[in-house]
Amino acid sequence: MLTYATYSEAGGVGKTTLAASLADEHTRVGRDVLTVDLDPQYGSLTHLLGVDAPRDNGDADNLARHLIDRPKGDFNELILETDFGFDVVPSHNMMERLGDLLTRAEQMAADLDEDFDPTDQLRRVLLEAGVPSEYDTIIIDPPATAGPHLYNAVNATRSLVIPIEPTGKGMQSIYGLEELVDGLEGTISNGDEQVEIGVLAGVPNGIGRTSDQQEYLEEIRNRGYPAPVAIRTRESLFQGCWKEQCTPRYYVEHHRDRKRDHEMETLEKLEELAAEITEVGER
Repeated sequence: MLTYATYSEAGGVGKTTLAASLADEHTRVGRDVLTVDLDPQYGSLTHLLGVDAPRDNGDADNLARHLIDRPKGDFNELILETDFGFDVVPSHNMMERLGDLLTRAEQMAADLDEDFDPTDQLRRVLLEAGVPSEYDTIIIDPPATAGPHLYNAVNATRSLVIPIEPTGKGMQSIYGLEELVDGLEGTISNGDEQVEIGVLAGVPNGIGRTSDQQEYLEEIRNRGYPAPVAIRTRESLFQGCWKEQCTPRYYVEHHRDRKRDHEMETLEKLEELAAEITEVGER
């Protein structure tokens, strides 16, 4: 089974667009894909995919309720179909308070002399719902900040795909990959089990014409991480995806009057990236 979280310490590097793109590419080759939106912000995967979810309805069942073990229904009822062949568990406004909710749930469990690990609730929910038997690929999109959303995403997947900004700041994130992984391994837990986190790919995203994409790829590879492709700047394509609320491939196939060579090249790279992630993740 292939599971990973798309994560970057910096915002604005195309993390959510990359998650949607990879879900689409995995689906095209016959994989059963579930995406999980852990980002409480409105510019999230749920919005990008055009999913009509009751995120403003405080009485509605949602993922946050399941993570604190106070569901209002079956988890599988949260799973929604998208127009792109894969499914999504949408975000909800209650996710903004997830940290406080998990802290309260942990204290309540302690008062009852029960175990409750606030970093391991998403994995518990997915396993109890039988999700691994229904899907062969799970992609989780947490926010670009450290906290309970990220820790639950990493604990559930144990693997990362990291988009990297092709700037000096982005280069610093390349240098800090090992520190990032070590820090996450030290933060999350699973009882007495030693949690190990793998990086399935580092992806320089938004390479300009004057940037040396090979430099970024080699920097990542020299640190022992896979780096199959670099994605060039495609502002028109990616902005169009958000405007039309769809994946890049769907945008090109349904919202372009003609195929543009540079956009087709980007789709080919996304296809190559998805294939490499699958190969590395299932070794």
